[in-house]
Formats: sequence, C-alpha cells, structure tokens
Amino acid sequence: MKENQPGVPVITHCFASEEIRPGDTWKLYLRAEDSDGDMKNIICHIRQPGRGSYPVCFLKIPEGQRRELSGFLFLNTAGSQGMAFINLALQIEIQDRAGNTSLPISLSLSFNPRAEQENPPLGVFREEEIGPIMASLEAGSRAP
Repeated sequence: MKENQPGVPVITHCFASEEIRPGDTWKLYLRAEDSDGDMKNIICHIRQPGRGSYPVCFLKIPEGQRRELSGFLFLNTAGSQGMAFINLALQIEIQDRAGNTSLPISLSLSFNPRAEQENPPLGVFREEEIGPIMASLEAGSRAP
C-alpha cells in the first residue's frame, strides 16, 4: 500500500459535514504527513451525479506545512441557485514534489435547506485556512 512506502504523503485524518444549506461555505478539515517533507499540492475532484465532473482543482500546500499539514479547505456555495437536495462527491489526494500521491479520500455532501454544518472534533485539526476549492457549482443535469 502507498501508506507504507517511505516518502509518500498520507492523509491521516479528515472531517467534513455531510450536509449543509445551499449558499453556506463547506469546510473540509485535513491532516496529512509526508516523511520527507515535500508535499506540494492538494488535488480535489468534484463529481455531481447526473451532471458529471467539475474541473480538477490543485491547491498549493503552504511552505511551513509540507511535512505535517493540518487545517481546512473550503468550498463556497454562495450563488449556487437551485442546489437544494443536490449531492456532490469529492475526492482528495495529496501530491508531493516527486509526483507521488496519497491514497484518495472520498467525501459526500448533500444540500439541505434545514441542515446545520457540523463542527470538527476538538483538538484534532488546526483552525487554519489552507485554501479554497475552486469550483462554480451549478444545478441541473448537463456536464459543466
């Protein structure tokens, strides 16, 4: 497995609420580590059933967090009209400078007008912004 190979990034913990209200900002908490300290990018891929895939988003990992990463990514859903009861699937991988990637993690999101976004478990993640997942969400059934 990739996790046992030296120098390959490993996502050790993740947390995200499974439901949010349309228009809210979805926060996804991550912890990852890389024994040789050369994590480079967070790769995010969003899929929407009945619509298809959104363009892959690459987030550069901050210089001081390339050995141990802890914080949150966010997806802004403001202005996403007609998203009530729409579901999304997000896959996240960490890539290092040598091109190695972690095993992917998959998260699901449902938009529910009555949902309340959950908070992450205390003491597991830093409340530090890593960056935005750049995607313009759209309701409907055609591919973006």
